[in-house]
Amino acid sequence: MQLISREEIKTLIEQPKGNCVSIYMPTQPAGPEVRQNPIRFKNLVREAETRLIDAGLKQEDAIALLEKSQEIDTQEFWEQIGQGLAIFISENIFRYYTLPIDFQELVVVTDRFHIKPLLPILNGNGRFYILALSQQDVRFFEGTRYSVKQVEVENLPKSLDEALQKDDTAKEGQFRIATSKGGTANTFSQPGTFHGQGSPDRDKHQEDIIQFFQIVDRGLHEKLKLQKAPLVLAGVEYLLPLYRQANTYQHLMDEAITGNPEILSAQELHDQAWPIVEADFQKSQQAVLEQFNELFGGDTGKASNNLQEVVCAAYYQRVDSLLVAVGQQQWGLFDPTSETVYLHPEKETGDEDLLDFVAAHTLLNGGTVYAVPFEQIPYSTAVAAIYRY
Repeated sequence: MQLISREEIKTLIEQPKGNCVSIYMPTQPAGPEVRQNPIRFKNLVREAETRLIDAGLKQEDAIALLEKSQEIDTQEFWEQIGQGLAIFISENIFRYYTLPIDFQELVVVTDRFHIKPLLPILNGNGRFYILALSQQDVRFFEGTRYSVKQVEVENLPKSLDEALQKDDTAKEGQFRIATSKGGTANTFSQPGTFHGQGSPDRDKHQEDIIQFFQIVDRGLHEKLKLQKAPLVLAGVEYLLPLYRQANTYQHLMDEAITGNPEILSAQELHDQAWPIVEADFQKSQQAVLEQFNELFGGDTGKASNNLQEVVCAAYYQRVDSLLVAVGQQQWGLFDPTSETVYLHPEKETGDEDLLDFVAAHTLLNGGTVYAVPFEQIPYSTAVAAIYRY
């Protein structure tokens, strides 16, 4: 089962303009109902063809555009499908993801891809990392609520011996210890420096371990420098504080998996890590809810649940945090020239889902988006936004 990252979602949003087809489909992964998958798929592709024609394409051009989707319509594909299927097609793009989300059926054709149904994977079901540490074995994993996979990271050493042999810049008695730069603009903090002027009987092996962990931290820097997902450590207890000295990733969890990680499978590590990060995801979302309730209705002007206001704010990069209803659409148009938002009770030609619009622009502009059920948003509205200013 594939995972999809915040960066991949942003890449979909940023694709060149044109006829962009987004298809979301719930799937049956097993049992006799699996036969419904290709039937439902064909029906949704036909619906996409109709929408393309309504948007002004000739039928033969619509068929040609959608032809790429036929490559996945095989018995083998449907037998290995996950819980939900998301397909994105444009003139130069064909991507699909089988994901652990029970999508509602949806076909959208506009001038950009529709991404809101993907967003729960970034919060409550969200991505997290596991770093399993021992002196003989280093493993790095990406996970969600439903899945985990080991990831090979360039320049990440596999063991202490390998790291120290390759670290040409290491100098005996001199190594750096991370210190917080303060603030959260950079995912990694700035390293400080320790010069070996302490007790002459300093444990040389401990120095080697810290140096090893600094090399591990450097190896992870390129992988994690733009990320905000939590990282869970797994290791024996005496190693964990040493790694925290070397760490510069600001989203390292305080709680860790203790014990020898070498004897734990990927799934066993996942099973212990998920309760740690789930609590963090819930705490983060709850903090946004509480902040919205504090700011809303006051004189600060820093919170709104008026969709028309939020559309403009998202477009002009003002939205810092956003709660948006997943599984719902609000069709309409935004004219940035006049800063006018038009809301329509039913989808009209040229419309887009404005809930998707505010989510996409918040993501693109570095904000945080929580796609949640409608009933979890305050005051029974489809959006709740906290502004930067």
